[in-house]
Amino acid sequence: MQHDSELSRIGISLPKNLLDKFDAIIGARGYSSRSEGIRDAIRSYITYYQWMSDVKGERQGVITMVYDHDQRGLLQTITDIQHEYIQTIQASMHAHLSHDQCLEVILLRGDGAELKKIAERLMSQKGVESVKLTTIPIGDEEKED
Repeated sequence: MQHDSELSRIGISLPKNLLDKFDAIIGARGYSSRSEGIRDAIRSYITYYQWMSDVKGERQGVITMVYDHDQRGLLQTITDIQHEYIQTIQASMHAHLSHDQCLEVILLRGDGAELKKIAERLMSQKGVESVKLTTIPIGDEEKED
Protein backbone atom coordinates (compact mmCIF):
# COMPACT_ATOMS: atom_id res chain seq x y z
CA MET A 1 0.00 0.00 0.00
CA GLN A 2 1.35 3.40 -0.96
CA HIS A 3 1.18 6.05 1.75
CA ASP A 4 0.26 9.68 1.19
CA SER A 5 3.63 10.62 2.70
CA GLU A 6 5.37 9.55 -0.55
CA LEU A 7 5.04 12.87 -2.39
CA SER A 8 5.78 13.75 -6.00
CA ARG A 9 6.05 17.30 -7.26
CA ILE A 10 4.21 18.38 -10.39
CA GLY A 11 3.77 21.65 -12.21
CA ILE A 12 0.50 22.74 -13.78
CA SER A 13 -0.67 25.73 -15.79
CA LEU A 14 -4.12 27.17 -15.13
CA PRO A 15 -6.05 30.17 -16.42
CA LYS A 16 -6.00 32.97 -13.84
CA ASN A 17 -9.78 33.02 -13.40
CA LEU A 18 -9.82 29.27 -12.65
CA LEU A 19 -6.99 29.61 -10.12
CA ASP A 20 -8.73 32.60 -8.48
CA LYS A 21 -11.94 30.57 -8.07
CA PHE A 22 -9.97 27.61 -6.71
CA ASP A 23 -8.11 29.85 -4.22
CA ALA A 24 -11.42 31.28 -3.01
CA ILE A 25 -12.81 27.78 -2.45
CA ILE A 26 -9.76 26.47 -0.60
CA GLY A 27 -9.81 29.59 1.58
CA ALA A 28 -13.51 29.17 2.37
CA ARG A 29 -13.05 25.48 3.14
CA GLY A 30 -10.05 26.11 5.39
CA TYR A 31 -7.35 24.22 3.48
CA SER A 32 -3.85 24.95 4.71
CA SER A 33 -2.44 25.15 1.16
CA ARG A 34 -3.23 24.88 -2.53
CA SER A 35 -1.52 21.48 -2.50
CA GLU A 36 -4.01 20.11 0.02
CA GLY A 37 -6.91 21.48 -2.02
CA ILE A 38 -5.50 19.96 -5.21
CA ARG A 39 -4.98 16.58 -3.49
CA ASP A 40 -8.60 16.64 -2.31
CA ALA A 41 -9.84 17.60 -5.79
CA ILE A 42 -7.83 14.76 -7.37
CA ARG A 43 -9.20 12.26 -4.83
CA SER A 44 -12.73 13.42 -5.69
CA TYR A 45 -11.99 13.11 -9.42
CA ILE A 46 -10.67 9.57 -8.96
CA THR A 47 -13.73 8.58 -6.91
CA TYR A 48 -16.06 10.00 -9.61
CA TYR A 49 -14.13 8.17 -12.34
CA GLN A 50 -14.38 4.88 -10.45
CA TRP A 51 -18.11 5.42 -9.88
CA MET A 52 -18.62 6.10 -13.61
CA SER A 53 -16.70 2.91 -14.42
CA ASP A 54 -19.44 0.91 -12.69
CA VAL A 55 -22.23 2.20 -14.97
CA LYS A 56 -23.45 -1.02 -16.64
CA GLY A 57 -26.63 -2.48 -18.11
CA GLU A 58 -29.71 -0.74 -19.46
CA ARG A 59 -29.85 2.80 -18.02
CA GLN A 60 -31.81 6.03 -18.25
CA GLY A 61 -29.51 8.99 -17.92
CA VAL A 62 -29.06 12.73 -17.99
CA ILE A 63 -25.92 14.59 -19.03
CA THR A 64 -25.67 18.13 -17.72
CA MET A 65 -23.01 20.16 -19.52
CA VAL A 66 -21.78 23.77 -19.26
CA TYR A 67 -19.63 25.10 -22.08
CA ASP A 68 -18.23 28.23 -23.70
CA HIS A 69 -20.28 28.80 -26.84
CA ASP A 70 -17.54 31.04 -28.29
CA GLN A 71 -15.03 28.16 -28.42
CA ARG A 72 -14.29 27.73 -32.12
CA GLY A 73 -15.85 24.58 -33.56
CA LEU A 74 -17.33 23.38 -30.24
CA LEU A 75 -21.01 23.77 -31.17
CA GLN A 76 -20.48 21.73 -34.34
CA THR A 77 -18.56 19.06 -32.43
CA ILE A 78 -21.30 18.78 -29.78
CA THR A 79 -23.92 18.48 -32.52
CA ASP A 80 -21.85 15.86 -34.36
CA ILE A 81 -21.44 13.77 -31.18
CA GLN A 82 -25.17 13.93 -30.51
CA HIS A 83 -25.99 12.86 -34.07
CA GLU A 84 -23.51 9.98 -33.81
CA TYR A 85 -25.52 8.61 -30.87
CA ILE A 86 -28.99 9.35 -32.26
CA GLN A 87 -30.30 5.92 -31.11
CA THR A 88 -29.27 6.65 -27.50
CA ILE A 89 -30.00 10.36 -27.14
CA GLN A 90 -33.71 10.96 -26.65
CA ALA A 91 -33.77 14.75 -26.30
CA SER A 92 -31.68 17.77 -25.46
CA MET A 93 -32.37 21.22 -24.07
CA HIS A 94 -30.19 24.28 -24.46
CA ALA A 95 -30.17 27.36 -22.22
CA HIS A 96 -28.06 30.53 -22.22
CA LEU A 97 -26.46 31.15 -18.82
CA SER A 98 -24.53 34.28 -19.76
CA HIS A 99 -23.05 35.95 -22.82
CA ASP A 100 -20.34 33.26 -22.95
CA GLN A 101 -21.78 30.22 -21.19
CA CYS A 102 -24.43 27.74 -22.27
CA LEU A 103 -26.08 24.86 -20.45
CA GLU A 104 -27.03 21.71 -22.33
CA VAL A 105 -29.14 18.96 -20.76
CA ILE A 106 -29.20 15.68 -22.69
CA LEU A 107 -31.63 12.84 -21.95
CA LEU A 108 -30.31 9.37 -22.83
CA ARG A 109 -31.42 5.77 -22.67
CA GLY A 110 -29.26 2.76 -23.44
CA ASP A 111 -26.36 0.66 -22.28
CA GLY A 112 -24.52 2.25 -19.38
CA ALA A 113 -21.14 1.87 -21.07
CA GLU A 114 -22.41 3.84 -24.06
CA LEU A 115 -23.87 6.59 -21.86
CA LYS A 116 -20.52 6.87 -20.12
CA LYS A 117 -18.71 6.98 -23.48
CA ILE A 118 -20.91 9.88 -24.66
CA ALA A 119 -20.27 11.82 -21.43
CA GLU A 120 -16.51 11.25 -21.70
CA ARG A 121 -16.47 12.35 -25.36
CA LEU A 122 -18.24 15.57 -24.41
CA MET A 123 -16.08 16.28 -21.35
CA SER A 124 -12.87 15.92 -23.37
CA GLN A 125 -13.77 18.78 -25.74
CA LYS A 126 -11.92 22.08 -25.39
CA GLY A 127 -14.33 24.73 -24.13
CA VAL A 128 -16.50 22.30 -22.15
CA GLU A 129 -16.32 23.50 -18.55
CA SER A 130 -18.23 20.73 -16.80
CA VAL A 131 -20.08 17.51 -17.59
CA LYS A 132 -22.06 15.45 -15.13
CA LEU A 133 -23.65 12.10 -15.98
CA THR A 134 -26.43 10.82 -13.73
CA THR A 135 -28.01 7.43 -14.45
CA ILE A 136 -30.51 5.00 -13.02
CA PRO A 137 -31.05 1.36 -13.97
CA ILE A 138 -34.21 0.57 -15.95
CA GLY A 139 -36.07 -2.62 -16.62
CA ASP A 140 -37.49 -5.37 -14.49
CA GLU A 141 -34.70 -6.46 -12.12
CA GLU A 142 -36.65 -9.57 -11.09
CA LYS A 143 -35.96 -11.07 -14.54
CA GLU A 144 -32.29 -11.64 -13.61
CA ASP A 145 -32.82 -15.25 -12.41
